[in-house]
Amino acid sequence: MTFQNTLAFAQALDKKDPLRKYASEFLCPTHNGEKAIYFCGNSLGLQPKSVRAAINFELDYWTQYGVEGWFTGEDQWLTYHKQLSDLSAPIVGAKPSEVIIMNTLTINLHLMMVSFYRPTKRRFKIIMEAGAFPSDQYAIESQIRFHGLDPSVCIVEIAPREGERLLRTEDIVQIIRSQGNTVALILFGGINYYTGQFYDLEKIAKAGHRVGAKVGFDLAHAAGNVPLKMHDWQADFAVWCSYKYMNSSPGGISGAFIHEKHHADKTLPRFAGWWGHDESQRFKMEKGFIPMEGAAGWQASCVQVIPSAIHKASLKIFEQAGGIAVLRKKSVQLTAFLEFVLRQCSQKFEIITPSVFGDNLDTLDTKNAQHRGAQLSILTDENGKKLFDKLAANGVICDWREPNVIRLAPTPLYNSFEEVWRLGQLLKG
Repeated sequence: MTFQNTLAFAQALDKKDPLRKYASEFLCPTHNGEKAIYFCGNSLGLQPKSVRAAINFELDYWTQYGVEGWFTGEDQWLTYHKQLSDLSAPIVGAKPSEVIIMNTLTINLHLMMVSFYRPTKRRFKIIMEAGAFPSDQYAIESQIRFHGLDPSVCIVEIAPREGERLLRTEDIVQIIRSQGNTVALILFGGINYYTGQFYDLEKIAKAGHRVGAKVGFDLAHAAGNVPLKMHDWQADFAVWCSYKYMNSSPGGISGAFIHEKHHADKTLPRFAGWWGHDESQRFKMEKGFIPMEGAAGWQASCVQVIPSAIHKASLKIFEQAGGIAVLRKKSVQLTAFLEFVLRQCSQKFEIITPSVFGDNLDTLDTKNAQHRGAQLSILTDENGKKLFDKLAANGVICDWREPNVIRLAPTPLYNSFEEVWRLGQLLKG
């Protein structure tokens, strides 16, 4: 497709958009009485209108049944997690038995590392991307110290080559290979929060397993954003949050994936809890933990009903829209149009997210979209904060990341091509 930087062209794309009706399913902040341009779904997604009814349903259920709500009717709370596993599994490319919705992101990361980071005298290192989101850095450091080890010795960070901003897959694979049998765990983000780079998770998993390491992914910026195949890519585990691209409330409930190859491994350690115990035996209150089958056996505490209801309401929209493949098709086009518009602006900044264009804007290679999701990160000069403030003053909600990056993330469920064009008009001067 050849793009045009005109309002008429943007409106024509919106008219042909099969997802355009879903924008009306969300509540958007306003600016000066008008709908804001919300390009911050990579940080907190918009509230689905269906959320209020979902919460009220559970409150009414609580009113009507009290404690019997755990055991009463099709929507009984005792088995609520199974509904969410069914809805979430297609989003991360897993079997329902491999997915459990529980806790919050970093709690789940810690629980997974209890099971999958088992350092020995010979094999003790963790390989991660340099500049990972701080929660991952802190969790990894504390897990290493928990084992009485030194993070400066155990952590291997992979950084871009000098003068480059993105990681090359061949460099990741080579470093994994060079560290060899000293590596206990590979733990990478699916998409880097700062640059927006989507890593080749399949190749990373293969490289990690070749040296005998376990492989896990933090999908906070990838789940609900890009197609994932956790089962087929043979990841040992993955974790993600629900409040970004999956629009499931600030600080909303998280998810975890544990590959089925580990489900029957009784030697795998875990921090056990009552809710992960065999549900057919749970209320006998007996000693001796017997995990539920599948990822549900990693549950520690009972299901969080209200956050789960919010998440279910949002996941239902994903299902109605046709799933992640349908959303991704629009997302690739929407983000390509954003890059096209940004590269024609006079402002001084550099797009540091992988490009889908060649040396000019006449050649579009959507295959390159496999290296990014919905987010474009622009690296600004010393006037970057003023530029960010200008956008905010004109009703554009995006986010600023120190020291000088503005992240823009138009999402396919509720953003339009016209909004992208309007952003470009603000950046022209």
